[in-house]
Amino acid sequence: MEQRRRETGRNHWYHETQSSRLPDDVVSLVPEAAHVQDRFLLDLTVEDDLVAPHLLGLSTARKLSALFFPDRVVPDRLNTLSSYDRLSTALTVAQVCGVQRLCNHYAARLTPLPGPDSSRESNRRLTLITQYARQLASQPTLIDSHLRQQLDEAGLSTGDIVTFNHIIGFVGFQARVVAAFQAAMGIPVRWLPGFDMQQDAPAERFHQTPASWRADLPQSDTPLANDKLQERFLHCAREPLLRELAGLLIQDPLTIEPFVQLSTELRPSQDIFNAATLATLVSARINGSVACFNDAAEIWSGDTSLPEAVRNGERALNAWSHHHSAERAIIQATQWLTRAPDRFSQAHFQPLIEQGLSCHQALRLLIWVGFCGWLNRLKLGFGDIG
Repeated sequence: MEQRRRETGRNHWYHETQSSRLPDDVVSLVPEAAHVQDRFLLDLTVEDDLVAPHLLGLSTARKLSALFFPDRVVPDRLNTLSSYDRLSTALTVAQVCGVQRLCNHYAARLTPLPGPDSSRESNRRLTLITQYARQLASQPTLIDSHLRQQLDEAGLSTGDIVTFNHIIGFVGFQARVVAAFQAAMGIPVRWLPGFDMQQDAPAERFHQTPASWRADLPQSDTPLANDKLQERFLHCAREPLLRELAGLLIQDPLTIEPFVQLSTELRPSQDIFNAATLATLVSARINGSVACFNDAAEIWSGDTSLPEAVRNGERALNAWSHHHSAERAIIQATQWLTRAPDRFSQAHFQPLIEQGLSCHQALRLLIWVGFCGWLNRLKLGFGDIG
């Protein structure tokens, strides 16, 4: 049976993976959370002057939300992810991130849906999906070829796996953007006892050679069905951050265009470029994406000893940042938002302002941190170094 309970010290739904049809009278903890107008910020009230510079990216994020979580999904042979699969995955990721607004929303949307049948095969599929989502959201380096193969054996097509990884990355991105806006407005955060923070990836990953990324899923190598798809593929392949992923991203043809659009809209401007590159390094180091780390290290134009300090872990990075107060504020904000978005607060936001960033620049930087986490997880979900 699909079970949800409130755990001691956690003010949100806890989601488990056993499934059957729910009784008709089951309601979510906050049923009205399903009916928000803004399905990205989830009706978070943000002052106009605070949100105005970010409207373009937020609009594209809302388009992606509608594509990942449409009101109605009709699965077919190549696209088997149901509404239940998508929303249960979103709730799993929201719980990992711990951001209350997301937990309420996805729980409220999931609760009335009929779960899959109670067959052994369906239960195994749901268990694998939930386990994978939790691991990619909380400990990305646990994802390996064996887990990807299990998804294939559970009946997910390559297109399904691309969409599934996208959903995990998207909800993590959404959680961090919501957390950043809440911090900018000084909204207090709840301290939830016993809620684990994400641990940094093992240091040895960043000293392996060779360290080039390779896909572990079949990429599209046949002529695309029409000129429009070909145009989308080429547009993606021209983006340096997405070039290696283009052959996989095109297998979710509806989302590739807005995803590429979002990546260009969030691309750091020159005034925060160095800060964003530093944040990219720190995000990749925590999440374990060696490929993203190496790409950022190549374009880093500051102190040449910094990438090595980030590579070697928090102790080395703390020592490096001791005499670099501006960089230290960026590092600490990135660490908190990446490891524990539910605990990210004004206390982590304010040092960015004190070091000379405007409120809008700080928010652009933090939104970029959230997007880096999404990219890190795509690289780790689709393949690995080797």
